Parts: sequence; C-alpha cells; structure tokens
Amino acid sequence: MAVRALGYAGFGSADLDDWRQFGTGLVGLQAVEHSPSLLAFRMDDRKQRIVIDRSLPEGSRFFGWEVTDAAALDTLAARLEAAGIAVTAEPRTLADARRVHALISFRDPAGNRLEAFHGAEIADESFSPGRSISGFRTGPLGLGHAVLTVENIDPIMAFYVDVLGFGLSDYILKPFRAYFFHVNGRHHSLAMIETGKSGMHHLMMEMFSLDDVGQAYDIALTRQDCISVTLGRHTNDLMTSFYCKSPSSFMIECGWGGREIDPANWQPVEMRDGPSLWGHERVWLSAADREVAREMRMRAAAEGRRAPVQVMAGNYQLMPGTCPWWDGVSKAGAQQRTWSSVLSQGRPERNLIPDAS
Repeated sequence: MAVRALGYAGFGSADLDDWRQFGTGLVGLQAVEHSPSLLAFRMDDRKQRIVIDRSLPEGSRFFGWEVTDAAALDTLAARLEAAGIAVTAEPRTLADARRVHALISFRDPAGNRLEAFHGAEIADESFSPGRSISGFRTGPLGLGHAVLTVENIDPIMAFYVDVLGFGLSDYILKPFRAYFFHVNGRHHSLAMIETGKSGMHHLMMEMFSLDDVGQAYDIALTRQDCISVTLGRHTNDLMTSFYCKSPSSFMIECGWGGREIDPANWQPVEMRDGPSLWGHERVWLSAADREVAREMRMRAAAEGRRAPVQVMAGNYQLMPGTCPWWDGVSKAGAQQRTWSSVLSQGRPERNLIPDAS
C-alpha cells in the first residue's frame, strides 16, 4: 500500500480568530502562526497537521497523504499518470509551506484536491496543547480520519481503492450509505457518505484519554448550536465520540478508543446494526433518517449488543469482579470464544454477551 497515513489537512476560511479559539479552547490543538493569512495547528511532534488559509476560497480543502520516501512518491505519481490522472510536481515553496520535503498534487473524481508527500518536518519544541489534555493518538496512524460527502460513492471508491490502493474496511446502507477505507492499522482514515452533493462532512481527531473527550463535550455544551452529534459509540471503529460544528461549518469529531485492525488480514463486511451502538443523535440527518437510526440503536439495546473497549497500555486498570453472575458470564464467554478471534475476521456479532443459561 503506497499511502501510509493521512498526514495533514487544510481548509480555506477567513475566520482565523474563530478557528484559533475553537482549535485551542475546545479541541486542544496548539496554534502556530505562520502569517496574517495562515493559521496552522500542531497536535504532536510535527510542525503542523491542520492548516487554515485565508487566501483560499471559503469551503475549499486539501488532504495530504503520506508515503514512505521519494521513490514511493515517484511510483505513486507514475501510477496516477498511467490511470489518466493529471499530476503536478509542486515547487519547493509549497513544500516549505506544507512543512514537508516534497509533494505532488492531483484531484479525485469528485474534485477534491489531494496531495501526496514524504519527509514531514519535526518541530524542535514539544507539543504544547491549547488546553489541558493528555494528547492525540497520531504517529503511524496519521492525523485521524476525514469523511467526505459525495454524489455517488461508486466511481470515487474505485479511484481510492484501485488507483491509490486504499483498503475497504466495511460499509453501511442504512440510515445512509457510507463506505470506510483504511491505509494503516486505524480502522479508517477516509470515509464517504452518499448525500447527492460533494462536500466536507467531518474530520476526526482521536484523544489519548476518554476524559479529554468528556471535558471537550462539556465545553461544547456551553456554546450555542455547537454540538452536531451527541456523545455516542460507533459500531465499526468502536470509537466513543461526539461531533461539534467548526467555524467552517463542517464537523470535528473528538474521539477516544478507536479500533485498530490488521490490514493484511482484514475482511470487509456490511454493518447491519447502523452506525452507532448508542448515542450519536445526528442533528444533520432528516427527521425520517434520524428515526431510522434511533430505531436501530433501540434494537441494539433491546438485544444487548456490546463491544469491548479499545484501550492502550497504561490507559486502564482492571477491576476485580464483584458480581457472581457477571463473573460467570465472563468465564463462559472466555471458554466459548474470544473477541479477538471475531474481530480478526471482521464479522459483526449479533449478541456480544453469551447467554447466561
């Protein structure tokens, strides 16, 4: 797979002050001033991950996809040109602005500007969050994930899978049609929702601590019309998250506990239980689709659907069992099957708690 990760993202907006306050005060990013027309954000040791550019048209966007080295960048450029995609080798001035060694640019079938690069610059100073948070989960998993709205998924999916080499993670057909794609161990770095129009849906950033997400949620609750999707948990990447409206109107998802997959052995499936196990009331859906999504969550609750929490070493403590019934259920479940074997096959489970009888 030539593309390794979503390295950076940029958006055109004149609201630099609003973005600075939103990015630092709610999300916890570190603002980096580059010029009166450009605001960048750090979220780890890299010099920048997100760019807000006043000189670009409102609503415009670009995404930087990382490759290993110069040879991989040349190979990708040749592959794109062989597929009939126009490729531009960008000048040193733009590479310097993106804080990378070299990059090319091209467009997907929906017209989204994509950039591929290698050699991201590392900052000399440690990351300093805009508010007190434990940090963001990035590294080889990349910035997070981007979700686009598209008129028709099929031709765009063919481009990302067949030309760029993205892997399909899974998909849902109700209450809306959406497909999810991976380029590394993160369950998805890109997703598309078929809405009949092309646009930016949301950008997800994963935090180290669940409390980071909860405290961001509290901050968002103090801001009028800020929350676009309530706190909840997804069925596919198992992320606990909420979505808030950015100054550019698309959403930012603040999440924790995202699922990691093995791309070499992953098998995509249709997720028939809807996009969320619980919560995630989506104000952006039509009333009819919101009701469909709500019914799917109520069914999941009635059937006792459960999924294990995804944690990193040092980010949890095991509690002693205090309930004989639960201890018995857990023991029986361990004897029957392990969750890891189910997840490794990518199969959605109908009832994740074994029958106590």
